[in-house]
Order: sequence, then C-alpha cells, then structure tokens
Amino acid sequence: MSRFFRRGGDDSSSDSSSDEEELYSDNEEQEIQDNGSDQEDSDDSAFPSDDDSDDSSSDDDAQGKNRFLKDASSDSEDSDDEARAKVRSAKTKFSDELDGSIKQIENGEKNGDWTLISAEFDKLTRQISKLPASDKTPKPYIRILADLEDFMNESLAKQKVTPKKMNATQARALNAVKQKIKKTNKEYQTQIDSYREDKDAFMAPSETEEVEVPKAAKKVRIATEDVPEGVDDDGFATVGKGGRTLQYTPESIFKHLRAILESRGKKNTDKAEQITVMEKLLEIANTPYQKIRTLLALVSARFDLGSGTATAMPLDHWKAAEKELSTLLQLLSEEKEYIVVENAEEWDDDEKPPTLAAGEKYIKVPGSIVSYVERLDDELTRSLQNIDPHTPEYIERLQDESALYNLIFRGMLYYEYLGKDTTLQTPQDSVNRVVMRRLEHVYFKPAAVIKTFEENCWEAAGAKVESVITARSQSQDASRLVHILCNYLFSNADGIIRARAMLCQVYFLALHNEYYKARDMMLMSHLQENIPNFDVLSQILYNRTLVQVGLCAFRKGLVYDAQNTLQEICGSGRQKELLAQGVMIQRYSQVSPEQERLEKQRQLPFHMHINLELLECVYLTCSMLLEIPLLAQTGSSPDVKKRVISKTYRRMLEYHERQIFTGPPENTRDHVMQASKALAAGEWKKAITFIHSIKIWDLMPDAEDIKTMLSKQIQEEGLRTYLFTYAPFYDTLATETL
Repeated sequence: MSRFFRRGGDDSSSDSSSDEEELYSDNEEQEIQDNGSDQEDSDDSAFPSDDDSDDSSSDDDAQGKNRFLKDASSDSEDSDDEARAKVRSAKTKFSDELDGSIKQIENGEKNGDWTLISAEFDKLTRQISKLPASDKTPKPYIRILADLEDFMNESLAKQKVTPKKMNATQARALNAVKQKIKKTNKEYQTQIDSYREDKDAFMAPSETEEVEVPKAAKKVRIATEDVPEGVDDDGFATVGKGGRTLQYTPESIFKHLRAILESRGKKNTDKAEQITVMEKLLEIANTPYQKIRTLLALVSARFDLGSGTATAMPLDHWKAAEKELSTLLQLLSEEKEYIVVENAEEWDDDEKPPTLAAGEKYIKVPGSIVSYVERLDDELTRSLQNIDPHTPEYIERLQDESALYNLIFRGMLYYEYLGKDTTLQTPQDSVNRVVMRRLEHVYFKPAAVIKTFEENCWEAAGAKVESVITARSQSQDASRLVHILCNYLFSNADGIIRARAMLCQVYFLALHNEYYKARDMMLMSHLQENIPNFDVLSQILYNRTLVQVGLCAFRKGLVYDAQNTLQEICGSGRQKELLAQGVMIQRYSQVSPEQERLEKQRQLPFHMHINLELLECVYLTCSMLLEIPLLAQTGSSPDVKKRVISKTYRRMLEYHERQIFTGPPENTRDHVMQASKALAAGEWKKAITFIHSIKIWDLMPDAEDIKTMLSKQIQEEGLRTYLFTYAPFYDTLATETL
C-alpha cells in the first residue's frame, strides 16, 4: 500500500503502514547509498506522510536528522567500507570469468548449440592468452578442452550415422570449433592426456597451485637515468604479459616475427603498429638471415595496407617497400649462401637460425621476389589510375617508374643467377614473369626513353654485372632490346605470355614505322582467330596493337590498309572502352557495381593512352579518300552494285548534307566533312586547305611530311572523282588536258 494514499483512524493500519514505511525508508536509504545520489532524500522531505503515528514520524525525523547530520569523517568511513566490500580481487574476477565461459560451453553442449560454443571458446582462449607464460594453465580449462573434444567427436560420429542434416549455421560453427580444438589441444596434449588417465587426481587442488592474475599491457613510467632497451624518448616502455618490459633483442627477432605473421589477416589487427615493430626489428638485426626474414615480412605487411583493389597503397609505404626490396636484392647479391625461393620449407625453430648442412651450397628462405615486384608494379599502376593526369602530382608519381624499372631489372638478374645452378631447379615461370614485366614497361615507349632507362639500370648495377638474357652492349639499342626480350619469351614461354610478347613486339615495330614487319608478324601469329579466347587485358593489348598498326600504315601513305585496319575499332563507336581509356556511359544498359569496379581496374594510366581525336581524324580522312570516289562511281552508273566502305563515315556525311546552313568548321569532324564536300565537287585545293587546317596533325612525328602526303592523295582522289562524275560527257580525254 502506497504511503501517499493511506487511510487515517485505524491503529492496525497505522502500525502496519509505519512498519511498511520503515522498511521502505530502509530500502530507499540503501538504494541511495548504492547509487551515490541524494535525489530521493529531497523527495522524502518534500512529501511527508500525514497518516503516520507520532512514534513513526519521530523515528523518521530522527532518521532523517541522522541521515543529514552525519559528519564528513563518518560518511567517508561508510563509503570506504562499502567500496571495500564490493570490489573483487582481480584473481577472483579472472576465476569467475573463466568459470562463466566454461559454464556457457557446457550449456551449449546440452542444447547442441555450436554457435554459442564457438563464441565462448574464443572468449576462453582470449582469457587464457592473458596469463603470463610462467604461470600454470588452470585445470578447469584443461578439463573443458578434453570434454569438448570428446563431445565434438561424438557429434561428428552421430552426424555420419543419422541421415538428418544439421542447420547450415550450426554446421559451420561445428567445423570452426573442430579446427580451433585441433590447434589448441595440440599445445596442451600432455596435460589433456594426464586428465584423461585419472580425472579425479588431476582435478584435485594442490597446495602450491595459485592462478596468476593477467594484467593488460600498458605503458609504465620508468626512471630515465638508467634507460633499458625498448624505451622510447618520453621515458615510457612497452610492458607485456606479466609486467615485464618488452625488449627487442636480436635473439627474440624470430619470436616477434612469428607472432606478427600469425596475427595477419585477423580482425582488429593494428597493421601500422606491426610495421613499426618490424622496422625496429630490422634496425637491431645483426645477421644476414635475420635481415632477409625481417625484410620479407616487412614488405608483405606494407602490401597489406592497400585495402584490396579499391584504393592504392599509400605513397610513403610504396616508396618504403621499394627501398626495402632494393635492400633485400642488394643483400642477396652480397650474401651468396642465402637464396629466396618459392619452394623452400619454413624454418620452425625460433631459437637458432638454420645452418648449412653437409653437401648443401645454399640456405633457402621461403619467399617470391617476382611476386613482390609484380605487386609493386600493380600498386604503381593503381596509384596512377587514381591521380588526375593533368596535375603536377601525376608527373611526380610517374617519376617513380624509373626506380621500379630498376627493381625489375635487378630481379631479372637475380633469377638469372639462380638459373645458373642446375641443382636449384629455378621455375622457368618466375623468369618469364619478370622478363614480361620488363617488356611491358618498354614496348610503348620511344627509343630515346628506353635508352635512358637502360643506362640508369646498368649504372646502378655496377660495372662488373653482366646479364645472360640481355647483354650490356645489346640493351643500349631499344629495338634490339625488345627483339631479345620477345625472342626469349617465344622460346621459353607459352600460352598468354607468349601471345602478349608477340603483341608487344608488333606494337613496338608499328610505333617505330616498321609497318611491313609489324603487319607480317601480326598475320603470321594468327592471333586474330584466337583472341576472343584470351583474357580481357590481352584483348585490350590486341586492340591497341591493331590501332598502332593502322596509324603506322597511314604515316606510310597506305590509305586503304590504314582504313581497313582501323575499321574494326573505329567503326564500332566504342574506342574508349576497347582501348581501356575510359568507360562508355550507355543509356539503357544495366551495369552492376561489380562490373563497373572491374572496368575501372582495367583502365590504362594516362601516359599509355593513344590520342582518340587523332585516331578519329586519321580514320575519317582515310574513309573520305576512299568513299568520295566510290560515291562518284556508283552515282554515274545506277546498275553498279552499291558498296559501302565505312558506315560510320557515310552516316556523318548524310547528316552533314541534310543541314540547311553549315557554318565554318569547328572541330575535326567538321573539317573532314567540309573537305569531303569540296572533294566531291572537284575542288581539290579547297579540300586540301580544310584538311591541312586540322591542328591535330601537329601531334604526329614529321607533321609536314604527312601533310605533303595528304595533298598528293587528295589531288589523286580528286581527279578520280572528276573522271567518274563527268565520264558520260566525254568521248576521249587527253593526258595533257588533265
């Protein structure tokens, strides 16, 4: 009954109500003390009960006075006593948490809830990992490990016998627990066996047994007069398990590395902190083996910072990885007894490094130099894709390509060195991959740029170094270098690498005006028949090569060949997409985010682009020189079968002719259409003026020679057009008159 709505006049009710009120006030007082708040007291003083007896009210008043008139010392004493009563020791808290997790696992076993068991087992493992290494493992933990393994084996056996299928979530959790138990029980196998032999004896508490309480690692202030190793400038040291300062010593390098490698890929792992630790380890490493192992782990950790394929690796970490990889290759070239190979076995002993066994020449360290080089190359490409090409930042980033090319070159020299020893059985695939990367950095560049790259590489390598694949004297000539690299891949590679090497060589020849060689090689390769079966990147390279061959034919004055070659790419209207120089926005197509992401990944960096405006100009000019005489021929002879060379050009011409008023030409397309109109009317000089006024020709090498060639071509096609147009009006034509 509420104390605010009591009836007066009844002694029994008054007594009971006063008792009830006393109980309420006691409870309330306890609640106030627990919460550390006096809010309820003010409420009680504001609403006194009218119906209480004099005794009860006097008790309340006394109680209220006592409550508010306590001196400070008595109040603090009470609160201290309460705090002391409530605070549990860390040892008890740890024990309670352990028992709680074990109880939850046992409940999960009763209910067959593997999801709960998996979650609690992870929690249990984390609790145990906080124990100092010097302490004994708690016996209840060993008991639950053994019991859980037995229960799991029973469940797996039942699952095989009974046809009823387990829920997919529970099945996944069961498999997860199976893997965790297999890994954990291996570590505590001896104690688990002791428990299974005699459970009662094992679980009996010993007098000396005491559970050490784990404490979280934290920074501890230490005296700066005698600063031990591992202390930073502020006088703080990192403290690990058991309150011991973490000291990085040459002897403990492998232990730290193993701990970092085991935590890779796990959630909530601080990657930046791991890199900082490995940088410290690299500083104190004093043997070549320690340095090699640390460098390999450090470069791998830096690559982890790039979040998948979405964003590029941070610039400072890319440069650091490039320097560390360069240091690694330098170290391997000096310390000949250590080699990094992919098929080496992992060294498990963290206490001592491996030594040379009898009859062995090398100490093998597991790793892949070519994979690191490829990843560094891919990260540079991704970085260039994400930078605006019209800013100085792009030029600065592009300068890093020289350092990367140097690294690729040194990687190739390293694999050549490994290949000299027949006992090593160096995979040919690794050599092919590094040679292909070198080729992909030179095939689209002018000869002068390649020469500069090569000179820098040989200068950095030193005067004594010589290459088996590309000799020093041969690599100074760009065309000879590309020829040697391609021939090596033709002889030693197959499949996609061989096809790509072929396309790179054709591209290089076409870029340097070797049209007939490029055309013959393209035709002999029969790639045009098989290219749809290749991957998308190889198809893009094929399209680029085809366009470059067409441009080369145009520069040679072979108009028909140029138009015929460019027709496939330029006639589609999807030049950007086919050459991976941009994504076409299509009005009605539904592109999924995944497809869009893949499309963006394939885009070429800006410095590798082929000028699309120049490409269109060449294609339309060639189409004009072929189509205008053809139109004149079919126009004068109605019985001749209509033939179309370029549908794209015809469509543009028809659109232009439908215009009632045409102003002066503004862009490349307008210039070509106006020239076509003039050429069809027999005004070849006017057509030449229109074509020559296109500014894009200045981007081509030997622009004046190209304009001269175009003047000659237009004059010839103008005459042909005139003859076809006016042939019905003449019986004979003298050459002198023409």
